[in-house]
Amino acid sequence: MNKKEQIHDVIIIGGGIAAYTAALYTARANLKPIILCGVEPDQLSLTTLVENWPGFEDGILGPELIENSKKQAEKFGAKCIQEAAESFSIEKKYFEIKTSENSFKTKTLIIATGASARKLNIPGENKYFGRGVSTCAVCDAALYRNKDAIVIGGGDSAMEESLALYKFAKKVTIIHRRNKFRASKIMQDRIFKLKDKIDIIWDSEVIEVLGNGKSVTGVKIKNLKTNKISEIKTDGIFLAIGHIPNTKIFQGKIKLDNHGYLLTDKLSGTNIPGIYAAGDVQDPVFKQAITSAGTGCQAALQAEKYLEKLKAEGKY
Repeated sequence: MNKKEQIHDVIIIGGGIAAYTAALYTARANLKPIILCGVEPDQLSLTTLVENWPGFEDGILGPELIENSKKQAEKFGAKCIQEAAESFSIEKKYFEIKTSENSFKTKTLIIATGASARKLNIPGENKYFGRGVSTCAVCDAALYRNKDAIVIGGGDSAMEESLALYKFAKKVTIIHRRNKFRASKIMQDRIFKLKDKIDIIWDSEVIEVLGNGKSVTGVKIKNLKTNKISEIKTDGIFLAIGHIPNTKIFQGKIKLDNHGYLLTDKLSGTNIPGIYAAGDVQDPVFKQAITSAGTGCQAALQAEKYLEKLKAEGKY
């Protein structure tokens, strides 16, 4: 049986902490997992210092944490293939994933494709991502102790980011396109009670991220009513305009919620037996590295149990 005809026990799609945790557990179970880790960096790889990962008193760099996790999984037999999944199908006795170069068949599938933070697509945004531009205040708020920070957005996520930041930052400024927030009333009330620490700029959008070549120094904003352009100094910018779960190839094949996230039960199972999901692709709430790792562990253990069930039923 050649590579293309082989039916693997486990295939994991993704290149983040959820994927490598699942790979570690399935590899240690001698299931020889294949990881289709894609070609683009995951969210954690774009993060600088991770201070809320247990066991590292001084924190650990996001790329280092991911690389260490990958090597640890490979040590036990996991194989990482840098190809991106482009299509997915459910066959009678296996699942098939196709990349631009190969076709892979598997008895169980763990989806850990993550969710991509929405971006503004403005000058300077990509250049300073991870160097002052962030998508997670819970992750990075402590880095802005006694500094100025800007939050962009008007929904609950923007309120949560601001509430996480104000405990550390000298001043937090929320910039919103409209003249009122979309967030829930209770979240808005919390923000409005903190007028001494949180400023709000209405009817405006950020049109450029400014920096000194090394880090963010400010933003250029445009008032949408007057078209006036001005600059604001800041040490950090937090994008809170939503996330897009990477589930396009699973649409119409696996149940998703109204926002496109994979629906899972308490054991990381989807509505398709043998398919599990872990990390941000099924988590619209927490979006933390540690919770992603936890669901990666769950998915791996459940995949192992599913394979044992197939063997017991003579369907392996």
